[in-house]
Amino acid sequence: MPDPALRAAFLGAHYGLSGTRVSLQGTAPGFRPAWAPPGGRWAMITAYNPGAQPQSHADNVAAHARLREQAAPWAPLETVNGSGPHAEPSLLLRGVPLREAAALGRAAGQVAIVWGVGHRAALVWLPGDRVQVERHWLSPVTEE
Repeated sequence: MPDPALRAAFLGAHYGLSGTRVSLQGTAPGFRPAWAPPGGRWAMITAYNPGAQPQSHADNVAAHARLREQAAPWAPLETVNGSGPHAEPSLLLRGVPLREAAALGRAAGQVAIVWGVGHRAALVWLPGDRVQVERHWLSPVTEE
């Protein structure tokens, strides 16, 4: 199981496009953002701060550019993971299978990614060469 503080940070974060941000705190099905079509697969992946360790701005920007290039087959949209001082540029990939999303996250050195189908989401931990899927419902958030 991941570090409890790190897990809490991921679960407390906001994800998505400007104007339609979500958290993984939903308690029942119902909310489905426009970028998550019914039955459609999607992922949110960042390349910032691999291993959950702060990196320089230049290193993060270069890592993001590499991820964008690797994610090109899924026509990535720029988005944001986290909020406030913990906000990180990320990519929303639509149509990406879990295996490919996990491979992209692992290549970017991430400890976890968010992957979903429609309004159902999973916090996908990437320990070693395995995946641990923690299922959640999406919940809309309002940001100031």
